[in-house]
Amino acid sequence: MKRFDELPKTIKKTIRYIKQDANIKQLNEIELILNETISNRLAEIKKS
Repeated sequence: MKRFDELPKTIKKTIRYIKQDANIKQLNEIELILNETISNRLAEIKKS
């Protein structure tokens, strides 16, 4: 849990929301957004 405590507050809130309140439709949308954002960021980092 130490790694979790080091994350930004917004990430912690998102993880808690996913674990507690998100329904299937919301989980699918969150998954798509996160995967796309992470892929874009990794591509950006690899370019530089």
